[in-house]
Amino acid sequence: MRYISTRGSAPDLSFEEAMLTGLARDGGLYVPAQIPTLDADTIRAMGGQSYEEIAFTVMRPFIGDTFTDAEFRDLIAKAYAGFGHPSRAPLVELAPNHFLLELFHGPTLAFKDFAMQLIGQMFQLALGRKGERVTIVGATSGDTGSAAIEAFKGLENVDVVILYPHGRVSDVQRRQMTTPSEANVHALALDGDFDDCQARLKDMFNDFEFRDGVRLAGVNSINWGRVLAQVVYYFSSAVSLGAPDRAVSFTVPTGNFGDIFAGYIAKRMGLPIDRLVVATNQNDILHRCLSGQGYHKSGVHPSISPSMDIQVSSNFERALFDAYDRDGGAVKQLMDELAQGGFDVSQGAAEVLAEHYGSGRASEEETSQTITDTLAQTGHLVCPHAAVGVKVAGEQRDPATPMITLATAHPAKFPDAVEAATGIRPPLPARMADLFERDERLTRVPNDLEALKTHIKGLIAQ
Repeated sequence: MRYISTRGSAPDLSFEEAMLTGLARDGGLYVPAQIPTLDADTIRAMGGQSYEEIAFTVMRPFIGDTFTDAEFRDLIAKAYAGFGHPSRAPLVELAPNHFLLELFHGPTLAFKDFAMQLIGQMFQLALGRKGERVTIVGATSGDTGSAAIEAFKGLENVDVVILYPHGRVSDVQRRQMTTPSEANVHALALDGDFDDCQARLKDMFNDFEFRDGVRLAGVNSINWGRVLAQVVYYFSSAVSLGAPDRAVSFTVPTGNFGDIFAGYIAKRMGLPIDRLVVATNQNDILHRCLSGQGYHKSGVHPSISPSMDIQVSSNFERALFDAYDRDGGAVKQLMDELAQGGFDVSQGAAEVLAEHYGSGRASEEETSQTITDTLAQTGHLVCPHAAVGVKVAGEQRDPATPMITLATAHPAKFPDAVEAATGIRPPLPARMADLFERDERLTRVPNDLEALKTHIKGLIAQ
């Protein structure tokens, strides 16, 4: 299995190389040269299997000879051992044929744990046998950072530096990043929004002297390993509702497009997905683009669903790569135009995107009302991100086809928004009950590339 860049001029890599590299040296994102498929009998056999068994079957074709079967099974087992539900990703029914996929039973109460816990294990094994050390720098709108710090804290072969937008994450998200005491993890509060954090991260990857000097690696959703691990719960949930003998649809609240792109990969692998619906909050650039209005930035507006407060959706580049028939030159031109403010999608590419993705949006008022209504109608508390998904799914689902809405975070991660909508302040799980009593450790940094590089060099030299 080889991996190629979406911009067409970086060298092809193995799975291990692509995982440890993150962003391609031409600025693109790595994708598999071919998408492996699973036949109906293989998918059907997943019925009744554990999440770990399904994960092995789904991911094994992508990893080549990076790990032996025994090693990969062991990595998967370790990755999900700390999850708080035996099903790992359980389904709950909200209404006839409308289901919520709970992806918040991991260590940091968000869907990012599914990928990050596994990537932490894979990095440690791959680097340990090479005798190498890397510096992981990540940008987060809230959940990726805490999941990365949780997965990598205390590991011998990595230093982890996370950039998050100062004042634009929830208190719980911030404290999950700033309270770990392990010396190899660092939280940096950047003056700016998430797009600024993501831009500075890409700047660092594109500065090859710095990149090579600190052995830079990435675990944002630009890392193919992140997307791959998220493919698994599309299979586990669809099979529990009758796949492959029954088609299912998914609605995905998303800002950076990685989670729904994982659904697209599942579809390409042979999972019978009827519709993939992108759900956005008021920062609705993805919805506008998929509705034919082009991809044009209009500024980030803070919301009660902050993990989706994004205008530059990195993984959308992967979707465009396939929509433009894997023409790296065309994708590079679009990304150059995006740097100047935005681009229009060609008619042919727009038609390809429309074959695979629908979209919708929820305003702040609609999001809050959905939290209120979901509790009243089903007895379930949902976080604001899940509420965006539930609202859009309710508008777009076909009653004859099961719709699965992804619940990407525990409501306790966003207690202010949930309490404002329901009068109930959701408590943190017992293992995190002392989160607000722990000491914080963070550094506020300017939105300045040179200052960031100097600071990071100082951290890893300690």
